[in-house]
Amino acid sequence: MIQLFLQKFKESTLSILAIALFLTGVGLITLKSISTGHEGNYFQQSFYKQLFFLLPALIVFLIAFFIPRHTIHRYIYGLYGFMILLILIPFLGEEIASTYRWIRIGLPFGFQPSEFAKWIVVIALARYLSDHNLEMNYFSVSIAPIIIVLIPASIVLNQPDLGTAIIILVPVLPMLYWIGARPFHLFLMVAPLVSILTAFHWLSFAIWAAIMVYVIFKAKPNLVFSISTFFGNLFLGLLSPVLWGLLKEYQKKRILTLFNPEIDPLGAAYQIIQSKTAVGAGGLFGKGWGQGTQTHLKFLPVQESDFIISVVGEEFGFIAILILITLFSLFILRTMRLAYNVDDRFSSLVLVGLGTIFTAHVFVNFAMTVGMIPVKGLPLPFVSYGGSFLLSSYIMVALIMNLSIDPKDY
Repeated sequence: MIQLFLQKFKESTLSILAIALFLTGVGLITLKSISTGHEGNYFQQSFYKQLFFLLPALIVFLIAFFIPRHTIHRYIYGLYGFMILLILIPFLGEEIASTYRWIRIGLPFGFQPSEFAKWIVVIALARYLSDHNLEMNYFSVSIAPIIIVLIPASIVLNQPDLGTAIIILVPVLPMLYWIGARPFHLFLMVAPLVSILTAFHWLSFAIWAAIMVYVIFKAKPNLVFSISTFFGNLFLGLLSPVLWGLLKEYQKKRILTLFNPEIDPLGAAYQIIQSKTAVGAGGLFGKGWGQGTQTHLKFLPVQESDFIISVVGEEFGFIAILILITLFSLFILRTMRLAYNVDDRFSSLVLVGLGTIFTAHVFVNFAMTVGMIPVKGLPLPFVSYGGSFLLSSYIMVALIMNLSIDPKDY
């Protein structure tokens, strides 16, 4: 069995694992800098907690890498159901930071099941799409895949955890496109969201209405469907003030300060302002390890997770950020190429979904750091502190390496 494992390991894409390990090392070096000067025991410092989680992360990596493809395919629906139960359990426990995301297990840290929901939903969706050989010429065949992702995303959204809910939803579009869904049908899925977002300004809403007319005209659906699609989205856009009223106050402030940080520089905009200051202060080559003033004087909030890239920028400079962007790009492009080359449809879909998850995490984290989008609370894969996310990330790496190998050989 050991010989079989070693043979399988040699035939896998080791560059994926190498990049993940390098990024983890960068994260640990940065977390050690953040933890410097902190008082308290080891389990109160993000560096030591992350280092503690690295060993189980590598163990679950080996387990996930060695599980046969047919076993993953066979038991994923059962795992999906178990995952739904797990993300419901936090609602029965105590409220932590005004959310219900963690399960306490009597240790100095908690367990966040929604992190594992990301890749479990992708695999369940991949099995459904690969098993049914769907004829993607009709929009109705997309309903079941949408339901598969909506159930866990809705539960996570109510924890509340908007960032993770978005990550769960995002892979469905590229996965449907991968198996041949019509671009018009994908347009129909995103149109309601765009209608809501553009309705806050008359010019953007008018441009969006013109785009809808053009797309519907080019797609040439039947008349009733065309009219209902167009006016349905217009009506949804007009409901934007009502939907805005449903947002929590902190969510409204995050959106407003994205466009005008000066309206609340010490409140909702504080994180973005301090993040930009840290990145700018680092210059091209940074101030040096442990020398970041924004970091060590505690001006930069959530520096060990959501804004860890700001610490990297301040202490190691823009060059370090550019290197990280390059490595993440290579990681994601390699994953997508593997998805293209693998012969098995199920495996190909899983790789597309996992690649999309990593892409979304990296884009949102970097964009959030420089103020391009509102703060969403999404960590940077392998680099940010977070035990559950580290375990989940290495499971996804193992799945990418595992399912990219020809299943006929093992």
